[in-house]
Amino acid sequence: MSSADKNLSVFITDGLPDISKKKFAILVAEWNSEVTEKLFDGAYQTLLQYGASAENIERGNVPGSFELTLGAHWFAQRYDIDAVIALGVVIQGETKHNDYINHAVAQGITNVSIQHSKPVIFGVLTPNTMEQALDRAGGVHGNKGDEAAMTAIKMIGLKETINTDQISS
Repeated sequence: MSSADKNLSVFITDGLPDISKKKFAILVAEWNSEVTEKLFDGAYQTLLQYGASAENIERGNVPGSFELTLGAHWFAQRYDIDAVIALGVVIQGETKHNDYINHAVAQGITNVSIQHSKPVIFGVLTPNTMEQALDRAGGVHGNKGDEAAMTAIKMIGLKETINTDQISS
């Protein structure tokens, strides 16, 4: 189902883990800050709502969405960080820059998550217009920041249920 048919801020919350002692990093792209600040607010408030403490939420800013990957890598290297949430927006323009940026960031975030074996969440909007971006940053379709935070929480919970002693190297 596309996000056009769905509110991004409606979740199944059964069985969520206790995140009161978990530490989160939220990376925010400064480009299109009208949107990314709303994404940050959604992610931050969702973490607080579901039990994170404010002192365990660390924010980092990067110039644009392309830089989210390296910023995520730096935070993911830290042993005290349990999950990283990367927030940005790349709006379709007159050139194909968005295709290159979106693919690179999605692949980069995936690689960082696998490399560090911790949740690194892709919270990057890829809309055609600013209106669509705002609709997904606290507008009619909810807030992708909320969704990214909930994804981090659920992935922490999944990791806790897996017996890592049985994972081969």
